[in-house]
Amino acid sequence: MSERDWVAWHGYYDDEASSLRRRLERVRYRVREALDAMPAGPIRIISMCAGQGRDVLGVLPGHPRRNDVVARLVELDPGLAAHARRSAEDAGLVGVDVVAGDAADCSAYAGLVPADLVLVCGVFGNISDEDVRHTVAGLPRLCRTGATVLWTRHREPPDVTPVIRDWFGANGFTEIGFDFEDGAHWAVGAHRLTGPSLPYDPAMRLFEFVGAPW
Repeated sequence: MSERDWVAWHGYYDDEASSLRRRLERVRYRVREALDAMPAGPIRIISMCAGQGRDVLGVLPGHPRRNDVVARLVELDPGLAAHARRSAEDAGLVGVDVVAGDAADCSAYAGLVPADLVLVCGVFGNISDEDVRHTVAGLPRLCRTGATVLWTRHREPPDVTPVIRDWFGANGFTEIGFDFEDGAHWAVGAHRLTGPSLPYDPAMRLFEFVGAPW
């Protein structure tokens, strides 16, 4: 898609009646929930394919842990990344770094690993099922034990969310929530890494982005 198309698509988040808006609100709820449960000390957040950063940046400004957060939002589109950077600066979130780069390249997360919270939102509907499986298997290399991963995926036929949930379970994660809405296609998953954190591999590539935005 062109940059203009992506910017227009993000505009649906401003429509209170849109399903994307309702999905965003549920992701924000899960971000707050994760932050509320964090132990004292620094909190490391990674957001892949972060877009305008509306999920993380919609929560941090008013959250009591905002000053504990060191975050990296990675977004390939420079226009969307610039929007997220301005939002972080306007909110005075000095710990938030917005990078215009490839979220599939694990080297983009150097210095933030192992993370406490990883967002993989708007990703799994834009990559192949095999790359979803590969990405889930790679997440323990980005997370500390006890970290939370939030992810989204549409439920249009064939609905692969049950399989994705199984993949998380097979890779050391325990499900802490799965949110959806009757009559809508979106779903939001929340998993906690209860298995071991694996060694960080900055050379690892997680996926290839193919489109079909969700």
